[in-house]
Amino acid sequence: MSGSVDSRLNNEERAGTRGRTMKAGVGLLSALALFLLIGPTFCQRPRPKKPTRRPTTTKKPFVPKPVKPAQPEPREPTDYPPVILGPPSFFPDCPRECLCSPSYPSSLNCENRNIRVIPVIPERTHYLYLQNNYISEVTSEPFRNATEVSWINLANNRIIRIDKQVFEKIPGLLFLYAQKNLLKEVPSGLPSTLEQLSLSKNRISKIPAGAFKNLDKLSLLDLYDNQLSDSDLGKNTFKDLKNLVQLNLAHNALKKMPAGVPASLVQLFLDKNRIDDIPKDYFDGFPHLAFVRLNHNQLSDKGIPKSVFNLSSLMDLQLSHNQLSMVPLFNSHLQHLHLNHNSIESINGTEICPFNLHSDPSNPDVLPRLRYLRLDGNHLSPPIPIDIFMCFRHLHSIVI
Repeated sequence: MSGSVDSRLNNEERAGTRGRTMKAGVGLLSALALFLLIGPTFCQRPRPKKPTRRPTTTKKPFVPKPVKPAQPEPREPTDYPPVILGPPSFFPDCPRECLCSPSYPSSLNCENRNIRVIPVIPERTHYLYLQNNYISEVTSEPFRNATEVSWINLANNRIIRIDKQVFEKIPGLLFLYAQKNLLKEVPSGLPSTLEQLSLSKNRISKIPAGAFKNLDKLSLLDLYDNQLSDSDLGKNTFKDLKNLVQLNLAHNALKKMPAGVPASLVQLFLDKNRIDDIPKDYFDGFPHLAFVRLNHNQLSDKGIPKSVFNLSSLMDLQLSHNQLSMVPLFNSHLQHLHLNHNSIESINGTEICPFNLHSDPSNPDVLPRLRYLRLDGNHLSPPIPIDIFMCFRHLHSIVI
């Protein structure tokens, strides 16, 4: 029995040894397999990446685009705003682009309507308003039935021409306002009934011979801001204007005082020219001349004769923005004197006083009437000499 036990024990030991041997073999095989799997990962060198090349493309040669010729800038707008039509009118003859008020049946209101062509004017019209439009010319056709028109406003349009036949259709015209247009000369054929003519802010450089012929009723002639020179004003240009009250030639290109100015004149405006001399007897024979404006010229002491402004009718004299170094002499009836922005360095009341300081001041007809004196913009400094106040007792304002 002991032999069988030993035999069983030996068998179990051999079996255990074989089991351990098998386990060790399996572990060895597992380790070998793991080594084979991991080994290449650590041992394998990374392959260098091939550089990526961009596909070569053939560049097209640069061909400049043809340059289009520059279009000239239009002098005037090519597209005008549309004409503004008015509401249906009580009057069947009222143009659609105008307004006709039943309260004013003799007036035709066509202003600010973007009109290019003047419509047919109704026969009942006395007052015609055409300002602030785009009218380029005035022909006689629209006035074929409008023989009673006496007042026309054509201001602020683009008028380059007014046919003289227009005035044949309206022989009773009294007032013509055509400022701020593109006229290059004074219209011809003006009716003899005309009382006021405004042509300021145009491009007028020519006054045709006889343009003012038979205009003996004209009281106002406004040629302000045009292109008139001395050669455009002949000695007979204003000859027929025997009742002219106001002549405005300011802002032109005059170097001399205009010749042949009517003796009836009350207001003469010559500002913003290049006048440097006044003839000694220029103002002789002007019994009514009360307002003279010569601001912004080139007048110096040499160009102003001593007594040229000694006019009893003169009330307002303006000589600002010139080259004066002395106060010119003036008449005792003068009330307003503008001498600002000159080169005056001193003022002597005794020298410029138009009457004797020792005269009787109780006589109001003897005392100078000067009320306003402007001297700012010169080389003067306060105080004002006392003899100024002793002479000009009516002086209310002095600017220095």
